[in-house]
Amino acid sequence: MAQNSPDQRTLKAALADARAAIAEYDDALAWLEVAAKGPMDPIAAEVWVFDEACRQILLVNHRWRGWVPPGGTVEVGETPREAARRELSEETGLVAGLLELPVAVTVRSYRSGWAPTLGLSYVAVADSSLPVAGENQQPVAWVPLEHEWEGAFPQDRSRIREFARRLCSA
Repeated sequence: MAQNSPDQRTLKAALADARAAIAEYDDALAWLEVAAKGPMDPIAAEVWVFDEACRQILLVNHRWRGWVPPGGTVEVGETPREAARRELSEETGLVAGLLELPVAVTVRSYRSGWAPTLGLSYVAVADSSLPVAGENQQPVAWVPLEHEWEGAFPQDRSRIREFARRLCSA
């Protein structure tokens, strides 16, 4: 049985954001419809933070996932959007507004041996000259989008790059 299953407020917000997401991967909506009917693992939220020119992304060097966007578990009573903002602040020291629509919804396992869960990705644009500060033993850095970075979800690199192109051409 899943521990700390999402409460009704969290689940309702996650369903709404999953349906509103610009892109769906891993058949996430169908997975969520089934998973929401029973106990499920906590939901995850992350933020794709781009600089104003959409040439860089802000990444955190997570201890077992490698270079990934800032994010983490949605806590009980918190919406995924609230969790994304909180995680961004905790992991980078930045406070930034999120774009209206979530950029992506996925289903993935965030650690070997963990059950798959829903992940919601949001987008923020921030001034890359602002100071950033990573959490203990978790450095944070602006990474040029054309660079390769090692992370647990290599498919995200192309998804992030494609969205950055769309964002800056709008």
